[in-house]
Amino acid sequence: MQDVLAIILGGGRGERLYPLTKLRAKPALPLAGKYRLIDIPVSNCINSDIRKIFVLTQFNSASLNRHVSTTYCFSPFMKGFVEILAAQQTTVSPDWFQGTADAVRKILWVIEPQNANDLLILAGDHLYKMDYRLFMKSHRETNADVSIAVIPVAEAHASSFGLMKIDGDGRVVEFKEKPTGVALENMKVNTTSLGFVDASAWGTSYLASMGIYIFRREVIAKLLEKYPQHTDFGKHLIPEAINDFKVQSYIFRGYWEDIGTIESFYRANLALVKQPNPDFSFFDEQFPIYTRPRFLPPSKILNSKIEQSMISEGCIIRNAKIVNSIIGIRTRMEENSHAENVLMMGADYYQSDSERATDLNNGIPAIGIGENSVIRKAIIDKNARIGRNVKITNSKNRQQADCEKDGYCIRNGIMIIIKGAILHDNTVI
Repeated sequence: MQDVLAIILGGGRGERLYPLTKLRAKPALPLAGKYRLIDIPVSNCINSDIRKIFVLTQFNSASLNRHVSTTYCFSPFMKGFVEILAAQQTTVSPDWFQGTADAVRKILWVIEPQNANDLLILAGDHLYKMDYRLFMKSHRETNADVSIAVIPVAEAHASSFGLMKIDGDGRVVEFKEKPTGVALENMKVNTTSLGFVDASAWGTSYLASMGIYIFRREVIAKLLEKYPQHTDFGKHLIPEAINDFKVQSYIFRGYWEDIGTIESFYRANLALVKQPNPDFSFFDEQFPIYTRPRFLPPSKILNSKIEQSMISEGCIIRNAKIVNSIIGIRTRMEENSHAENVLMMGADYYQSDSERATDLNNGIPAIGIGENSVIRKAIIDKNARIGRNVKITNSKNRQQADCEKDGYCIRNGIMIIIKGAILHDNTVI
């Protein structure tokens, strides 16, 4: 693994995750109350003995850059790094990154001195655990030029992925990016024959790319040079690679979630509290997920009822009820507040008692959830101020709404309280 260099793509504008991506890149999204999405691929790399990691960023990257630089500081004896490579204009290339392949093309000159034999290309907005050593072993044993990690997917979701067909040796013989109609129908495969014994019960009949690739260094350099007009891996470069090189599949049999929409982000987070065993778990000593050490105090929970939930560090919860929810760092919940099916991201800082008292005297709610407030099926972004007797329940069952001036949005029936929003006492949404 000393000859492997990982490149984590920081993602585009993340428009389907707006307003959560209004002020941050997708990989910087808070996860499980205390982590960020970027922690997943970086931790997978560290756990797989990959110590040379570049993170490519472009849009709203300030918080992502700060998190990476303050979290992943390797000892000089480890001979490794996690380094940010921000999009930049040069005399050779005056444009910003135009796609996933274009991003790698424009930083090849930076990574060239690392002399890596293989490049591992990863997305920064997926939730999964993968031992890349097994992926690399398959890549090298099959003598592949390019390897693609794949999962079986059902027809209902297939058109959202790059789909492929493989031969009996696992070699990719056809690849289509997000096909529809007849093209989608033509990409069906017999996943049961690949060892997925319950595939028919899932309605699984397609092989989808996970957006995780291994390229031999000289191969990716040749492809990017030969096809300078191609800007995306799935849409452009992989179909060309099938014609020119040996492209191999690696079937992944674990949990994987593409965090591409508000609904998938909300669902993936709340699935973490599922009992008895969630599909993805942070409770794994052999495969830990790393994040920034904040040295926060233990949470203080007073006379409260908590069911099937996760409470992060540094919280103060007084006489509250929490059901099937994730409560982020530094959260304060006051008397008789109620959270059910809520993802609360917490706060970036503490307010002192005097600051909270001053805000309340001035008619401004303090950071956190005020007395007698009820919240159901919602995402509460960081530093939100929710006053007393507030009801966030979507009682009208609206599926979509854009009310940013009022501090909230609704996506697929999920309430989203925007970062830093102020909801005054007695507000009803």
